[in-house]
Amino acid sequence: MNERVVVVNASKMNYDHLLDFSVLSNDVQVYDDSTNEEVIERIQGAGVVVTKELPVGADLFSQFPVFGPSKTAAQLEGSKVFAKDLMKKYNIPTAAYGVFSNADEAKQFIAKTGAPIVVKADGLAAGKGVVVAMTIDEANAAVDDMLSGNRFGEAGSTVVIEEFMAGEEASLLAFVDGKTVVPMIASQDHKRIFDGDKGPNTGGMGTYAPAPVLTDALRDEAMKTILEPMVAAMAKEGMPYVGCLYAGLMITSEGPKVVEFNARFGDPETQVVLPLLEGDLGQIMMSCATGTLQSNMVKWKDSSAACVILASKGYPETSSKGDVILGELVQYDTSIIFHSGTKLEGDHYVTNGGRVLGVVGLGKDLRTALDRAYERVDHITFKGMQYRKDIGAKAFK
Repeated sequence: MNERVVVVNASKMNYDHLLDFSVLSNDVQVYDDSTNEEVIERIQGAGVVVTKELPVGADLFSQFPVFGPSKTAAQLEGSKVFAKDLMKKYNIPTAAYGVFSNADEAKQFIAKTGAPIVVKADGLAAGKGVVVAMTIDEANAAVDDMLSGNRFGEAGSTVVIEEFMAGEEASLLAFVDGKTVVPMIASQDHKRIFDGDKGPNTGGMGTYAPAPVLTDALRDEAMKTILEPMVAAMAKEGMPYVGCLYAGLMITSEGPKVVEFNARFGDPETQVVLPLLEGDLGQIMMSCATGTLQSNMVKWKDSSAACVILASKGYPETSSKGDVILGELVQYDTSIIFHSGTKLEGDHYVTNGGRVLGVVGLGKDLRTALDRAYERVDHITFKGMQYRKDIGAKAFK
């Protein structure tokens, strides 16, 4: 290789890895805040250039192809206020809304708008900062929880309150190179903790793909009215978007509208979308990073995938850690086990978070995929395990 390698904050790294870098490249530069002179001398002796401070204003990563949005572009997910204001400016369809940092003003807006209504924390809240309130009292309680109760810290210091959108949700992810947008196949998440879409929101309790609710015509409409205009808007605002753009959509009687944007592959949507990709993911990501994305790079298998999330006791309010996971966790051609909140202790896995495992079934059609996923679920258990038994049911209505 004849490439420059730059390592930032190398004091947090294993220096043996830096020596490996020196073998791979003839130009390695490390910006280091370490005071360990012995270690610095060691890597300098291997031909690695070490400087103590990062140059002011240095944009180290502009010289490398990166699949993923810049910090400014990632505000599309990091701040709901930013995203909503941008959609309003560029006439991208979404719910009407108000932005509040004062609880009394928020409650006045709720009283005027009525219920059902949606209350969202402005910042990132692990997928749990959204309350779909069916009554005014429930909405007011959510406002108190976020603004007065400080449940989500800085992420909840401002709230977005939206009109309730009736319809069915779908997720549409897309590869983006800054200007070109190529959609992936549609998927559908199940955000509520209990069957029948009951209970509080979660980070996602299961998905399936393709999702028939987003027909080819509706996907094309979403591309023309939502994804392509948003990517163009980001470029016009001086923060071109590169990477995976996730559009959470509500399919309303007026057409697709934006529920939220994520600046990444979604979880658990990715678990059912990428196994159906027939193209070369590495090539696609590199083409996004270098501005050379073409639609013919992205091809899909004529099959289906379904994912069932196994969550720990108490989720989503709390999580249980240290519960032994029993069952077969190996991978097969027709099913995949994705680890999320797990930890290996000795020769067995234990729970280590809210959403513990994602169990994916693959098949020629959705029914086959679901049967394979639930068959694997039947052979896995841990104390307090909870999961939804109706993943994919909407596809058969």
